[in-house]
Amino acid sequence: MAKKLVIKVTAGADAPERCSQAFTVAAVAVASGVDVSLWLTGESAWFAVPGRAAEFELPHAAPLPDLLDSLLAGGRVTLCTQCAARRDLTEKDVIEGVRIAGAQVFAQEALGEDTQALVY
Repeated sequence: MAKKLVIKVTAGADAPERCSQAFTVAAVAVASGVDVSLWLTGESAWFAVPGRAAEFELPHAAPLPDLLDSLLAGGRVTLCTQCAARRDLTEKDVIEGVRIAGAQVFAQEALGEDTQALVY
């Protein structure tokens, strides 16, 4: 079993089930003791902004703010550099604990030893 899990979520409110699945898998992995790195890209980039996760709704799904809180507490959450730039987001605009990094860092994490990468 992989000791590290890198998850890239590309979906947001535009594809709520896919988005929720990514956050759920990441949060469950953190709760199971796995080293998790969740990458917010595309429309999920907005969830790096305070209050935006609370606007997300999906029936019969765990609340996104709760999942995000668990990821911030036990894993890493990264906002894609280009995705942030396209939305005019900077480090001062995002939730404390969310870092902004680019493709080089993603590739380095995803290709690490004992690492499984998933894209939603």
